[in-house]
Amino acid sequence: MKTRQLGNLRVPAIGYGAMVLSPGIYGDIDDTRAETALKAALDGGATHVDTSDAYGADAHNERLVGRVIKGRRDEVVVATKFGLAIPEGEPSRPQPVGYAFGELRVNAEPRLVRHYAERSLRNLVTDVIDLYYAHYPDPGVPIEDTVGAMADLVRDGLIKHIGLSNVTAAQLRAAHVVHPVTAVQNEWSMWRPIDPDLLSTARELGVGIVAWSPLGTGFLTGTVRSLGEGDFRHNAPRFSAENLAANNDRYAPIRALAEQLGITPAQLALAWLLHQDEHVATIPGSRTPSHIEENLAAADLTLHPDTLARIDEALAKFEVTGGTLL
Repeated sequence: MKTRQLGNLRVPAIGYGAMVLSPGIYGDIDDTRAETALKAALDGGATHVDTSDAYGADAHNERLVGRVIKGRRDEVVVATKFGLAIPEGEPSRPQPVGYAFGELRVNAEPRLVRHYAERSLRNLVTDVIDLYYAHYPDPGVPIEDTVGAMADLVRDGLIKHIGLSNVTAAQLRAAHVVHPVTAVQNEWSMWRPIDPDLLSTARELGVGIVAWSPLGTGFLTGTVRSLGEGDFRHNAPRFSAENLAANNDRYAPIRALAEQLGITPAQLALAWLLHQDEHVATIPGSRTPSHIEENLAAADLTLHPDTLARIDEALAKFEVTGGTLL
C-alpha cells in the first residue's frame, strides 16, 4: 500500500472508515460479518482505521475495532474522535447539520477531554490512541481551549497526534498555535468539494487532510439505486428517491469514463481524490471484502493529466441535488 504523510504521521493512502460496521448505518449487521470486513481491510493494507466513540450504541464501533486489532496493534494506526458521546448529565450544544435530524449535540469542554480519551482507550483495549480528533468544534468552547486539553493528553502519553474534524480554516489556524495539528478530517469527494481556504491553510501549516466519505456515502460507487430499510442515508437529502434518480443521471459521464478506463467508478473516485493533493489520505468504508479489495487497488492507479482534465470538465457540469451532512 502506498502511503501519505499527515504532518509527521505516515499512513496508508487508503485507510478504512469503520463507521459502516455498526448497526443502523447501512441497515443491520452482525459482529461476525463486521469483524470479517475489518480483518480484510487490515490484511489488504488499510491499516489506518478510523472510528469514534459516537458510532453505534454504547461505543459499539470502538469496542469492535479493539477486538479486531488485538494481537496486531503495532501495525495499525488507530484514529478515533470525541465530543458527541456526551456523559449523562452533562450539557450539550447544537451543531446544525444538513440531514433530516437537523442537528448534532456537542460537548468538547476541556474538563471532559481526558474522560473521553480514557473511555476510548478502554473501549479500544490499547494504551495509546495514534490520532485523536475533536469530532466537531463545540459552539460554546473556543477551539484553542479544547486543543489545549488535547495537548495535555499528548504530554501524558495517552495520544500521539492531535486531529480536528469538520473545522474551518480559521479554527484550524487558531488550534495550530496551541499545539501542532497533524490532520484535519473533512468531507471531500467528487460530489463534495473541500473548502479552498481550509485546504490552503492546511498546506501552509503542514497539516494533512483525511477525506471522510470519499465515495459520497456510497453514491460514487455508481451502484446505489435505492435504499434499504434502516439505512441512515434516508436522512440525507441527496438520497431521497427523486434526488437520487437525478444525481445518478448527472453522474453518468463519470461512470462512463471509469468504464472506458477499465476501472470501477469507486476506484476512479478514490484515485481522483488522491491526485488532488500529496498530503490527502482517504478512509472509505465497506462491509464486503471484495469491495474493500477493489477500493484498496485504487491506491496504485495513476491518472493521466488528460483524464484528470476530463473528470474536472464532467464534474463542473455535475450539479448535485440535495445537501450532505455539513
